[in-house]
Amino acid sequence: MATLKLRSVAIDTYRENVAYLHRDCHVYHSEGFQALNKIEIRREENGEAVIAVLNIVDDESITAPGELGLSEQVFQQLGLPEGTPVRVRHATPPRSIQAVHRKIEGEALSAQDYRDIIQDIVENRYSKIEMAAFLVGCAETGFERNEVLHLTRAMVETGDRLQWNEPLVADKHCIGGIPGNRTTMLIVPIVAAHGLCMPKTSSRAITSPAGTADTMEVLAQVDLSPERMREIVHQHRGCLAWGGTARLAPADDILISVERPLSMDSPGQMVASILSKKVAAGSSHLLLDIPLGPTAKVRSHRDALRLRKLFEYVGDRMGITLEVVITDGTQPIGRGIGPVLEARDVMQVLRGDPAAPVDLREKALRLAGRILEFDPDVRGGQGYFLARDILDSGRALARMEAIIDAQGRNPHPPEPGKLVREVRASRDGRVAAIDNLRMASLARLAGAPLDKGAGVDLHRKVGDPVRRNEVLYVIHADFPANFEFACEAASQDDGYTLEEV
Repeated sequence: MATLKLRSVAIDTYRENVAYLHRDCHVYHSEGFQALNKIEIRREENGEAVIAVLNIVDDESITAPGELGLSEQVFQQLGLPEGTPVRVRHATPPRSIQAVHRKIEGEALSAQDYRDIIQDIVENRYSKIEMAAFLVGCAETGFERNEVLHLTRAMVETGDRLQWNEPLVADKHCIGGIPGNRTTMLIVPIVAAHGLCMPKTSSRAITSPAGTADTMEVLAQVDLSPERMREIVHQHRGCLAWGGTARLAPADDILISVERPLSMDSPGQMVASILSKKVAAGSSHLLLDIPLGPTAKVRSHRDALRLRKLFEYVGDRMGITLEVVITDGTQPIGRGIGPVLEARDVMQVLRGDPAAPVDLREKALRLAGRILEFDPDVRGGQGYFLARDILDSGRALARMEAIIDAQGRNPHPPEPGKLVREVRASRDGRVAAIDNLRMASLARLAGAPLDKGAGVDLHRKVGDPVRRNEVLYVIHADFPANFEFACEAASQDDGYTLEEV
């Protein structure tokens, strides 16, 4: 086994272990290494091995001959100082890759198969290419419902679990696909103000212009340790945090990093992703929102019912009290699409601003009401009115401000992007439809969610009359290249369908 000296290479490879070897290194030639080979790295002959994907470089400022460069993640995982001699050799393929091949061929996998695959993923034994093969195999051949349950359990078992010591821990999740729709940031303060425990952990956006964590980050810190989350929830009964720092179902975060560039979100993978996170977060009661519409993720009532049954099957066996609601997904909810614009909408609703989007307020109240009815002291049918009273009295705003302060208020919240383009109606008419996918795409082209101020601000919704040359929506961006991409795409298809009045 060849020996090299460690070198830290300051490259964030985003959840993939990557090693760098100089082309003139003797090991490159003697061991027959090639780019994208996987190698084992260990300090002692029989020591614990770390797996990394090999890249070959020609620049000694990155890695010199006789050195092994490591990206940030694998260097931290190995935990050795620079200059430490390490041994390298070809990695043995993970045994679970055989199960991936069987899945690609259409075979249903066992609980042990999924445990082995997920354990190897968490231990960084899979390259992103191998993870992509697993995800595509699952998406193309589909899951039996027991497979979704096996995958969910495996993802929970390979991470940490939060314990709240509460008889009722409420949670809410939307499967996504509807731009705006930032109801969670209204529901949490309403439910927490009522007194129910609602520690909300969220992922960042996968294929959307913003997730709850991306939007909350406009207002406050979301990277909270489990200990800090417990303190905040104990004091304020709720929080709005990013789940990545808590190591809850960590395989999900790794797989999401592969799903995002592939724009993949298959039903079985989605159910396992959502429910594994909820179980690991300690949720006992979950309200699940499935928007239904022609440009939503779910486009037929039959598909919505099928997905609801799958959620209920897995949720019941994972010990969660689950209620699924099918909601209107025919157009964006609220006006803003993108973190800053969505945060603005949320605060307008909490403050009772006359300019607040009515549809966002009403949907949040309906969903919050259903969660409040998990409380055995709240009679069925009374949740909506209780939620409305909490919001209108200002108690929800006060609770949100307290949660923001507890998590760490952003002293310099970002503003909407300064590059602005108004997209106007081409003729008189009435808005008949708004394409959710197109509006989400435009916001992402403008830079959302990475650029917090980027996005789309809607001025007209379905049913609104418009006159020729009136503004339909405004594109915001921070960088010229993104701005030009979004404007060009809007000029080709603005996402609005107008009908004669």
